Amino acid sequence: MRAVVFDQFGAPDVLHVATIDRPEPAADEVLVKVKAVAVNHVDTFIRSGGFRTNLATPHVAGRDLVGTVVAVGEHVQSWQVGDAVWANSLGYDGRMGATAEYVVVPAERAYPLPAGIDPIQLVASVHSAATATIVLQSVMQAQAGQRLLIEGAAGNVGRKLIQLGHQRGLTVVTTSAPRDFERCQALGSTQTVNYAAGFESHFQLADQRFDHIIDTSGKVALATNLGLLKQGGQVTLITAPKTNQFTFPVRQFYTRQQRISGFVISHATQDQLATAAQWLNHAFAAGLLLDDQVSVQPFEAAAACHAQLEQGQDHGQRLVLVPSK
Repeated sequence: MRAVVFDQFGAPDVLHVATIDRPEPAADEVLVKVKAVAVNHVDTFIRSGGFRTNLATPHVAGRDLVGTVVAVGEHVQSWQVGDAVWANSLGYDGRMGATAEYVVVPAERAYPLPAGIDPIQLVASVHSAATATIVLQSVMQAQAGQRLLIEGAAGNVGRKLIQLGHQRGLTVVTTSAPRDFERCQALGSTQTVNYAAGFESHFQLADQRFDHIIDTSGKVALATNLGLLKQGGQVTLITAPKTNQFTFPVRQFYTRQQRISGFVISHATQDQLATAAQWLNHAFAAGLLLDDQVSVQPFEAAAACHAQLEQGQDHGQRLVLVPSK
């Protein structure tokens, strides 16, 4: 069968399509015939060696897939041949990667594809949507009625946070470019503010404070966000500034009992991923989270897709690979 593999860490051109043996499912695995695979920034980190983890051999790229179960291990009772499934935790911690014609998936890491949902749109969404879900549920432990500020809200994760936060009963406020105001409002933002430098003065003048703040871009100073938090409020980091440095007033931070949390989806537990999948499937079935612009390309374009992501030339599109275009 054909798969996108890399034999060593390096630049995007280490990726190539190779013929490898079709795997057989272990007792607790299912074999999935792959329909489509998303390409994520984290895939570039693994390919380059920037994120070190145990890799299966051969090193098949990719973590998110959608497809159909074609065989089940002897201990698997939760799936049957013909079931449509998706998965979003492959290609690291010793699990086979997703970008192959057939992939073995641990049965407990496969989730049902809701009926009537476009599988391409779903696989394009799940990485950012799962990140948003786990941040809201497990990291923020956000509650209905709380105020959430999403900075850079027009991006992939930001749009998911708007929809899921609104669905959970939070008051969602967003910063973005003015051209994205209407879109953010349509997704559930109750207030939109230009993210240009000095945006915080808008909230300070109105004496607005927030229970939770998340900067999806890494471009807002930590001190600025701490100044916009309520007592006991929380800033969540899912990226870092290019300088890899923040400064902030420590006394103000601890006397106001504020918190700073970080989240990387590669460290999400199996339970967190499974709980998030239930929430996501509920949202997908309701027509939410499926608004990404998608570019569908063949497996042979994997190296080019990785280069696009690393160079910031994906133009806001989600990149999806298919076994044949």
